[in-house]
Amino acid sequence: MKDMTEDERKIMQKHVAYWAPFVEDGTVIVLGPVMDPASGYDIAIVRVETEDRLLELIKNDPANGINQYEWHPMRAVTK
Repeated sequence: MKDMTEDERKIMQKHVAYWAPFVEDGTVIVLGPVMDPASGYDIAIVRVETEDRLLELIKNDPANGINQYEWHPMRAVTK
C-alpha cells in the first residue's frame, strides 16, 4: 500500500469507487484496508446469494489483475 506506483494508485481509486455502490446497497457489509504491519491488504464481508455473483463482482473490479482474491463462506450468527 505504501509503495504503489501512480498507475496502481489510479486503479485502486477506481477499485474504491467500484465497490461504493455495493456498500450503499448493503451487498458489502464491511470493506476496508487492514493495517497489518507485515503487509497491508483489504478485507470485505459480502452478502451474495451465490458464489457466481461473488465471482462476477470480483471479475468486474478494476483492481482485478493487481489484487489477489480469496473467498470463504461464512455462517453468520445473529439474533
